Amino acid sequence: MSDKKPKYPLADVEEPNLYREQFPYTELPKVLFEEATVPMNVAPEVWITDTTFRDGQQSRPPYTVEQIVEIYKLLSKLDGGSGIIRASEFFLYSKKDREAVEKCRELGLKYPLVTSWIRAVKSDFKLLKEIGLDETGILTSCSDYHVFLKLKKTRKQALQMYLEIARSALDEGIVPRCHFEDITRADFYGFVVPFAIELMKLRDEYKKDVKIRLCDTMGYAVPWPEAILPRSAPKLVHGMIHDAGVPGHLLEWHGHNDFHKVLINPVTAWLYGCAGCNGSLLGIGERTGNTPIEAMVIEAAQIKGMDSRVNYHAITEIAEYYRKVIGVTIPANFPLIGRDFNTTRAGIHADGLLKSEEIYNCFDTSKILGRPPAVVITDKSGAAGIKHWIDHHYSTNVAKDDPRLLKIRDKVDEEYESGRTTSISDEEMHAWYTQAFGG
Repeated sequence: MSDKKPKYPLADVEEPNLYREQFPYTELPKVLFEEATVPMNVAPEVWITDTTFRDGQQSRPPYTVEQIVEIYKLLSKLDGGSGIIRASEFFLYSKKDREAVEKCRELGLKYPLVTSWIRAVKSDFKLLKEIGLDETGILTSCSDYHVFLKLKKTRKQALQMYLEIARSALDEGIVPRCHFEDITRADFYGFVVPFAIELMKLRDEYKKDVKIRLCDTMGYAVPWPEAILPRSAPKLVHGMIHDAGVPGHLLEWHGHNDFHKVLINPVTAWLYGCAGCNGSLLGIGERTGNTPIEAMVIEAAQIKGMDSRVNYHAITEIAEYYRKVIGVTIPANFPLIGRDFNTTRAGIHADGLLKSEEIYNCFDTSKILGRPPAVVITDKSGAAGIKHWIDHHYSTNVAKDDPRLLKIRDKVDEEYESGRTTSISDEEMHAWYTQAFGG
């Protein structure tokens, strides 16, 4: 055994450090800055892991086994064999959970890999051994809020408990994925880094990977390298790689949307060397939700380039499945999958779309997502908006001054002059088109 003093020893404090200067609780959290920064270092390869069936089920009624299987198949379809959606995690606690795991595994799909999630307790580990998965997430809470106030342990006791269950997984040939819960309120160099160093020692000892998930449990992370720890996502990732010695491909980011940063933070993690991002479909998850997987697929394409194997059309299929089968109401203005994502109501915008889609459509949504740009008819649509609606629904190229089109425009104007405040439905437009143009 080496007598060399570790650079980052565990700080086994007697009282919890709750970082009251940043988290006063009776006031809004504070973002504090310093001159020290860290350099950007984009991960050579980036990917996404899925928590739709774990965190994604903690804010809604549980999916049925059949729904889980269908969603899993849609995830695989979206991935297209590319590995961009690398793995999916499942609960193991109920008979239904275990049945879903077995049915998804029976499909024999390469991606996403079926993995599990357990607490750092031996009873949960027994479930894991029974089902025989190759990888599991282990809840390893790391802030003093959790260690002292929830677990009622010291940092040393928590660390020993976590290392024991990680070693048990390795003894069984299972890859442990340690979920550093609440890392954005944790003592980074007093607990997080010493813990990660010990996990890397286990990796060296067993010659088997140990993964670490950086869990921004309360959505406190910020994307600025000048912000101080523990809230700076760049500094958290940089410190894990350069001070704890964790290779970037063994790291993944897990965030929540409490402060509207659920997308920018994992992208920032990618930019500073963290290869993985964990999310759920449509961002459905605990409280304000997780990172939307469909959004991160698009972000990955922007950073690393589009992958011909990825089935981007499946994003639209997934949204339709959630609407029609799961019964999820997707906000109309939700990016990428909302009804109005590439829909315009303004006549001047519709006129621009007629001249060139690129003026008011952010990319070729027809080609990439299978969703051509559309218009909704309102009092602001004018003849240009009506022309776009007709051309879209009837594959025509009618002139804006066509008397039949102007007849429909007059009908729209009459509606709003009579006090109407809602948009014109497609059903009404189809009826008026038939009246003006004939069946």
